[in-house]
Amino acid sequence: MAEILHSKIVGSGEKHLLVFHGLFGQLDNWNTIGKHFGEYFTTHLIDLRNHGRSFHSDDSSLAAMTQDIVNYLDANNIQKAHLLGHSLGGRIVINFAMVHQDRLDHLIVADMAPKAYQPHHNAIFKALKSVNFDEVESRKDVETILSQYIPEVGVRQFLLKNVYNAENGKYAFRFNLPVLDKFYQEMIGQDLLQGEFDGPTLFLGGANSNYILPEDEMMIKERFPKAIIKKIANAGHWIHAENPKDFTAEILDFLLNK
Repeated sequence: MAEILHSKIVGSGEKHLLVFHGLFGQLDNWNTIGKHFGEYFTTHLIDLRNHGRSFHSDDSSLAAMTQDIVNYLDANNIQKAHLLGHSLGGRIVINFAMVHQDRLDHLIVADMAPKAYQPHHNAIFKALKSVNFDEVESRKDVETILSQYIPEVGVRQFLLKNVYNAENGKYAFRFNLPVLDKFYQEMIGQDLLQGEFDGPTLFLGGANSNYILPEDEMMIKERFPKAIIKKIANAGHWIHAENPKDFTAEILDFLLNK
């Protein structure tokens, strides 16, 4: 029996929208936006495997995470759904679109192109691996350790949302750090599945982000002939957090009118 991803379901619309966060994220990051989506769709905010409250596994390959979507749809008796993925979540929904087109309605990819990336989270992994929870007495202690490697307050706050009180009475990370570290190169640096998705597709990039470059647009159009590519103003890679108003408006316009 396949393990099923943990989710929070908001709203009760006729169509289903599945939302997938990025590396080190969790569904809680999407609660506010999820409420807006829930006014129109049955919205599933989902924790990826080895993240949030979903199961931990020794396998964090893109293939396994793509199959997790299939298992989730089957477990919830959903034949076809809209998919929204940010960052790592975007990579997973792109792969899903290549092999399960019959189960995909509209596809939304947030700040991710269908290509391999140079690994660029090395400082974050180093920071996270330097936290010894046997010696940590408070969240502030964790932040102090992270601050030695990560100068950006916003990134530290994002990571600290994953610190919780474990059953052993100590603090811990919700994500499965050793496995994410092991599979990081594959998750980020590997080419995605080849193929084409001919359904309605929206690529949303942050205007201040370099994840979707002008030279990526031809590749996107080749792989996704109906793709709309837009940039969200005043936003970097975390577009849903930095400009949630425009981000939500673009997605609702796309899902309701395209």
